[in-house]
Amino acid sequence: MVMYNRITAAAYRLLNQNKHSSFKIAHQRQLSPNFSRYNRSSSTSLAGFRHHCATVNLNQFHASYRWDLQKLSLVQFQNLSLIHHRSFGSVASTVVQRNPMFSTINSDDLIYFEKILGVKKVIQDHEELQTANTDWMHKYKGSSKLMLQPENATELSQILEYCNSRRLAVVPQGGNTGLVGGSVPVFDEIIINTRRMNSIIFFDKVSGVLVCEAGCILENLISFLDKEGFIMPLDLGAKGSCQIGGNISTNAGGLRLVRYGSLHGTVLGLEVVLANGSVIDMLGTLRKDNTGYDLKHLFIGSEGSLAIITKVSILTSPKLSSVNIAFLACQDYISCQKLLFQAKRRLGEILSAFEFLDAQAMNLVLHHLDGARNPLPSAIYNFYVLIETTGSNESNDKEKLEAFLVHAMESSLVSDGALAQDYSQATSFWHIREGIPEALMKAGAVYKYDLSLPVEKMYDLVEEMRIRLGAAANVVGYGHLGDGNLHLNVSAPQYDDAILAQIEPFVYEWTSRHRGSISAEHGLGLMKAEKIYYSKSSETVQLMASIKKILDPNGILNPYKVIPSSLVS
Repeated sequence: MVMYNRITAAAYRLLNQNKHSSFKIAHQRQLSPNFSRYNRSSSTSLAGFRHHCATVNLNQFHASYRWDLQKLSLVQFQNLSLIHHRSFGSVASTVVQRNPMFSTINSDDLIYFEKILGVKKVIQDHEELQTANTDWMHKYKGSSKLMLQPENATELSQILEYCNSRRLAVVPQGGNTGLVGGSVPVFDEIIINTRRMNSIIFFDKVSGVLVCEAGCILENLISFLDKEGFIMPLDLGAKGSCQIGGNISTNAGGLRLVRYGSLHGTVLGLEVVLANGSVIDMLGTLRKDNTGYDLKHLFIGSEGSLAIITKVSILTSPKLSSVNIAFLACQDYISCQKLLFQAKRRLGEILSAFEFLDAQAMNLVLHHLDGARNPLPSAIYNFYVLIETTGSNESNDKEKLEAFLVHAMESSLVSDGALAQDYSQATSFWHIREGIPEALMKAGAVYKYDLSLPVEKMYDLVEEMRIRLGAAANVVGYGHLGDGNLHLNVSAPQYDDAILAQIEPFVYEWTSRHRGSISAEHGLGLMKAEKIYYSKSSETVQLMASIKKILDPNGILNPYKVIPSSLVS
């Protein structure tokens, strides 16, 4: 094994535990409960690495945009009966006509809902409705005058049966953390919020199967499983607010997909309520069941347009004791690709996350995210990679990771790096990656695109977008490199039609030309419903519309989303 006796540009820089022990992170990741599992001392194979606690004052990026939520509000309508269409302009480039077949709420409707739910679960409070009508990015805003909060499938069944008979459109809503306008009304649709359906029904330690209600917050499930010695197969930056039902409805990917796969593989069963009020029990807990069509897959990723999920059965894995986090710097994107190939080859089954971000994303985080510190303060590099390994054999995992890192340095794939020495350092590394969306929000207006692309082509789009936009905006690239998911973000002082015209439809055409998907994990929602043809053939979309018409003939479930309105009106 090569011995390193001098500090070079490629030497790993280890964060000083005492210097950064005061980091405060809002939603800490659930890592190993035994902090000693994080390599506290440098191994002989990596001798010569030194501790440091230096910080860097970066001046390269100047994005001190003023964040004014009021400016992002959409048109406010004084008279609901006069609403015929919504134009989202530069915010979403979407114009939608209200379906004239839908009814509007009257006093008899309110009496019925209060009778079956009770007054407390029938929400008409202006402030609560204002929050529920608006997505968390303040890009989409509906005009609903009513939010219902059923506690179980029976209550939800009564609601939907009634709404279907009256042709009252509804929008299912969980934590409202979506990014494509899928969880808020477009017009006056009734909001059905699932927050009261938040019970864990049972957990089987032998099989690892968890059964819970759809309104359970993801972070609460992660904490519950952590105490039981298990781990959720899904982890997201929004885990403190998002609900498992919404996660499944959008087929959320998250940070662990490279290890545990998608929700199509880990969700074993569902209970859903159809538009006519029928409760469909598919809440199986078996790994194998080949009796007929596996209908649950219709509802995973359907964004509440086919049914509303009420219960979930999901497969979880035992929590392993050895977790290691490395934060690495690369000079170019080709090095990131080669590093991914080597990580899959040399780390194999212990590789649990492989994330990347570019210099623009790092600068945003350091300028706008509270508590963020640069683990590699000697310079700003072109690219950064976060690698997590999870295994059961500490010495073996450590040996594998160190051999991989030495090879990466010898091959000049890595320019600098840091290994987390304890829990605090590990969470600080993840804080950088998970905090990018928050930093973008604080920087100003942001156009967000969630794309699946061949790994070798992913960053080409970022570079071409920078050429198109020039100095008009800051183009940021980051995402889940391990599964080919690019988060392309365009940050600007304010929303601007000229900027949007340069982004769209170019971003969709480019993605389609390279046989990618215009939605990797965020869904289509309102933002991309009319853009679905960039990723799906007309025959496929027509089949989707046919399924929608069978399950929701009146089209009341989350209208104007997922499928072009012309096909389902």
